[in-house]
Amino acid sequence: MTLLNQHTQAALQERVKELSCLYGMSQIAETPYVSLDDLIYSIMDLIPPAWQYPEITRTRIILDGIDYSLPDFESNDNKLASDIMIDNKKRGKIEIIYTRERPELDEGPFLKEERKLLDTVAKELAMIIKRRESEEDKNRLQNQLHHADRLATVGELAAGLAHEINEPLGSILGFAQLAGKYPGVPDQVKRDLEKIVRSSLHAREIVKKMTLFSRQVTAQKKQIDINQVIEDSLYFYKSRCQKEGIKLDIKLQPDLPFIIADPVHINQVVVNIVVNAMQAMPHGGVLNIKTLTSADEIMLIIKDTGVGMKEEVMEQIFYPFFTTKKAGQGLGLGLSVVHGIITAHGGSISVISEPGKGTEFKISLPINLPAASNTSE
Repeated sequence: MTLLNQHTQAALQERVKELSCLYGMSQIAETPYVSLDDLIYSIMDLIPPAWQYPEITRTRIILDGIDYSLPDFESNDNKLASDIMIDNKKRGKIEIIYTRERPELDEGPFLKEERKLLDTVAKELAMIIKRRESEEDKNRLQNQLHHADRLATVGELAAGLAHEINEPLGSILGFAQLAGKYPGVPDQVKRDLEKIVRSSLHAREIVKKMTLFSRQVTAQKKQIDINQVIEDSLYFYKSRCQKEGIKLDIKLQPDLPFIIADPVHINQVVVNIVVNAMQAMPHGGVLNIKTLTSADEIMLIIKDTGVGMKEEVMEQIFYPFFTTKKAGQGLGLGLSVVHGIITAHGGSISVISEPGKGTEFKISLPINLPAASNTSE
């Protein structure tokens, strides 16, 4: 009877350890703001105490090709493994080893219950990862929607401002030019009038960019070879890149299908991004520009090895008048104009960047667009 009680008590203790492991996993999964790496290492800490011989148990988790293991993990024949399956796809595995053999074990290195427990742990981990990824996808979509709403609102504001500014600006420019033509105007007054004209033309250029951002201009769309437009756009920048120690790596996929687009606007997209990339590499670097195609779109990828951006900067770069440059060095309209042009062409633009690791802009433009050649966007 005593032996039976001992056996029952031992079995109960093992079951408590198993449940403690699974409960600990659920607690970790519910902890907010835990990175995936920390989550995995925390789960690895929970596993050995649930095994019969925790002092010689070591754990390794491999997920998406990344090896999460401690230095004292050395694979051997005393190994137990279970796959991590997410949406019927193997994403990795959990491995358990004993660091030394225990010859007294008569059913192999691991108990039958331990084999079942490892399968359960792998399934639980798979569900935790799937929930995290679903939540991340949801948050990303919400952020994109919020971003699109803000851009739409700012676009409407830009269109309204452009309309209100254009009329008085035209009057100022016209009267300044007219006054400068009157005979007998003193030289100082003439110089002042010339400054007014230059400033008015500069303001008109700003208004033009605002209308481009808000898509209130008429796009002169036609069939274009985007590779040729890119080559034309880069013509004046190749020598400048060479002078500034920037290596241009251009890989344009040959025989791309034509697209319906405004070549002047696409030229502006390329120039704006290239100029930004050059400014991000004050000590030289590499600027990669390539095109490629899929079934229904053409991709333009522009990548630099410059200073990169923080996430909070990256989230705002398409907003008009947002700039990290010093006063007088930029208006913060270049990338907002780029966004407006690409959106007006039915395409999309995304950016990937990290401080110190450069920036990559990825632009997609549809191959098949409505046949209209002059479309007001």
